[in-house]
Parts: sequence; C-alpha cells; structure tokens
Amino acid sequence: MTLSIAVTSGKGGVGKTNTAVNLAISLGQTGKKVLLFDADFGLANVHVLLGTKPAKSVADFLDKKCSMEESITTFNDNIKIISGGSGLTELLNLDNHRRHQILSGISHLDQNIDYLIVDCPAGAADSTLFFASASDLVVVVLVEEPTSFLDAYALIKAANMETAVKNFAVVVNMADNKSVAKSSFEKFREIAMRFLDVNLHYAGMIPHSKEIKHAVARRRPVTIDKPHALVSASFGEVAKALLKTPTAKIEGLKFFDNAGGK
Repeated sequence: MTLSIAVTSGKGGVGKTNTAVNLAISLGQTGKKVLLFDADFGLANVHVLLGTKPAKSVADFLDKKCSMEESITTFNDNIKIISGGSGLTELLNLDNHRRHQILSGISHLDQNIDYLIVDCPAGAADSTLFFASASDLVVVVLVEEPTSFLDAYALIKAANMETAVKNFAVVVNMADNKSVAKSSFEKFREIAMRFLDVNLHYAGMIPHSKEIKHAVARRRPVTIDKPHALVSASFGEVAKALLKTPTAKIEGLKFFDNAGGK
C-alpha cells in the first residue's frame, strides 16, 4: 500500500521544494521506500537540491523516449526521484490528457513504493490541483507572513471548490519557535474554517536555520548534511505527524488504488 503526499504552497519562496525533499529523506531514513516526483514542470529543482543529474525526466516519458520506469533516478537505497525537467517551456502548460498519462505511468510502476512525495508547483495552478486531488494527503507549506497566509488560503479554497479536497495538513516553515508557529497556524485555521468547509491539521514547524541555507548551497539535503541538527529533527517530527493525518476520502483518479493494497 502506497501513501501519496502532495506538497504544495500558496506562493513561491516559502521553502516548499526543500520541505518536500527533506520529508522524503526523513521517511527514507526510517527504512521505507520513497519515490519523490518533481511535478513543478519546467521549473524543476528537486534534483538540484539533491545534487543529482537525472539522465531522464518526465518530459522523456511524455515524448515516448522512455518508460516511466526508465525515467527514475536512484538517489540512494531508499530514495528515487522522477525529475520534472528544468528549462523546458513545453512542460509549463500541460493539458489534462498529458497529466493523466503521467498519473497512469506512475500508478503502474513496478516498484515497491511505500511513499510517493509529489512536489507541486506553487499556487493554484491546474497541475497543482490535479496532482493534489490525486494524492491521499495534501500538505500546505506556509510561513508566518500575511501574504503567505492569503496565498495559502486561495490555494486551499481552489482545491476545495474545484477538486473537493477537504483535508489538508499545514506545515509552518521558517518559524521563530514552536509556540509562535502553533499560534500562527491556529489563526490561519480560524480564518480558513470560518469561510471554507475544510479540515486543517497541524503537522508541525520547521525553524529558521542557517544549516538549511548552507545545505542548499552544497546541494545536499540538510537531513543528510546535518542529520543531528535541530532542523533535521524537525523534518522527522513533521514526517511522523503527516503519517497520522487523516487522508482524503474523495472520489476520482488517484496515484495508487489503495483499496486493494499495493
């Protein structure tokens, strides 16, 4: 049985991709098999944060140059990635037919996958809404700023109204401390639930950290570069919280049919 987790954000610059990468690493460090799919097409940078150079990307799969299986890059024993392809403008405006091709390709992978982490584009883009609704759990990354709150609210509203997603996990990134982060979440949840029929679950916080900045510069995830740092422990705590968060119960296409197990 594979759990699919879409990592989203209302705006860029809040650390969404870094969060997706380090959550994948944290889950892999527990001995689980993780597939990290970079769905931020044309602007993909998961491979940059991991310091890898994929030979193939999802663009090659769509162009029938390889199978989805062949587009996978192995990062380590437990982490594999599917690159979204950087600098490819033709990937920026995929239609639903091609998104369905991607979803079908991933769902039919002959892999032992415990967790699929999908790094979605920032904002309420069509691809974000499509892949979020196809996932078991939608994670919204935000920071303690009014603009981030507004954009995250807009994303949640769009996902709820257009694709019927109701359950969301929220991660407060670049937080001052745990109490401030939790207070910020409570304020955000109060506003969102006042106007939307959604459930927001607090998945924890990631603190401000110089270690992350240095790790990005070295093209090494902080959970590998500084495994014993406080920020790395925070990613591990968020990963555990996400696994306890209620998953989606909406109808429609999913990455994996978990009804019968996989």
